[in-house]
Amino acid sequence: MALENKTAAAPSSNWNEQLLPDEKKLHANHLLAFEEISKIKDAKYGKGRQLHRQAQLGLHGRFEVLSGLPDYAKFGLFAAPATYDAWIRLSNGSMDRASDRKPDIRGFSIKILGLKGLGAIGSGDTDCQDFLLIQRPAFGFATSKDFVGFVHHAALGPGSLFKYLFSTFGLIGGFRKLNKLASALKIPFTGFATEKFYTAAPLACGPYAVRMRMLPASTDANANAQESWSSDFLSHLSKGDLQFEVQLQFYVDEARTPIEDATNEWPEDIAPFLTVAVLTVPTQDTESSEGSQLATNIEAAAFDPWNALIEHRPLGEVMRARKVVYFQSQLGRKA
Repeated sequence: MALENKTAAAPSSNWNEQLLPDEKKLHANHLLAFEEISKIKDAKYGKGRQLHRQAQLGLHGRFEVLSGLPDYAKFGLFAAPATYDAWIRLSNGSMDRASDRKPDIRGFSIKILGLKGLGAIGSGDTDCQDFLLIQRPAFGFATSKDFVGFVHHAALGPGSLFKYLFSTFGLIGGFRKLNKLASALKIPFTGFATEKFYTAAPLACGPYAVRMRMLPASTDANANAQESWSSDFLSHLSKGDLQFEVQLQFYVDEARTPIEDATNEWPEDIAPFLTVAVLTVPTQDTESSEGSQLATNIEAAAFDPWNALIEHRPLGEVMRARKVVYFQSQLGRKA
């Protein structure tokens, strides 16, 4: 018998976003930074994504919305039980193409197909819902300005990065920022089948605000998984379909579950997770002509948190910046 969680708070719809005074100008400047990043990386690797450039796998899956959900979860995609086809892209988060042994943020992106509803982007209906997850429960930077500044100068080289960090955060603050980022990357990653993944930043669920996480499909980590994350995932998949529980964590108040500060991990004892869906990755032949064509189609597709139903629009300044930058990136890849 499960013990009652007496510290948990009820989900609240009393949340607000706080726009920065110069936000439009700030996000426009991000475009200039990412244009320079694209020129540098495209010249080295060919056209590709600005971040999460290196794909691991492109797979098909099934996304099943469960029955019996509480009323506060029944919005948008989760309004009623249903099963949808899905595309899945597994990736390394870096701007570069590097060995799988190199510490990195890993991405687990899901595109749920066959939908029809008003889109979050504000240009009519959408036929899909994208969720972009990483293996960290919170974002590494409080604002898009700090994040873009970091990746921009990292793309320019170590000298530019150190100069940026120390001029922005001071000598002690710069070292602290470097140590914090390095420590996060040192956390072991066991594989795409055996790790939890998170949206890290919030999104809407109707009138409520949530963060999403996905529980691992397996607890059986392979000792040599870091040699090839794609081979490791396929090894797990060869033993049978993989099932990942999809969960939502609901906003309760600004002090404990803030909307704008994506570095703040929402406490699970205050805002417990609710299982709302199951993502199934069935056994499949990625080497077949059908599997190869699927991977090509997935790699050509745009995975964007703003490819979303209006009921699940992304929230917070970091997410609002992604609306501008991701769209420009997609245009650049098509050019």
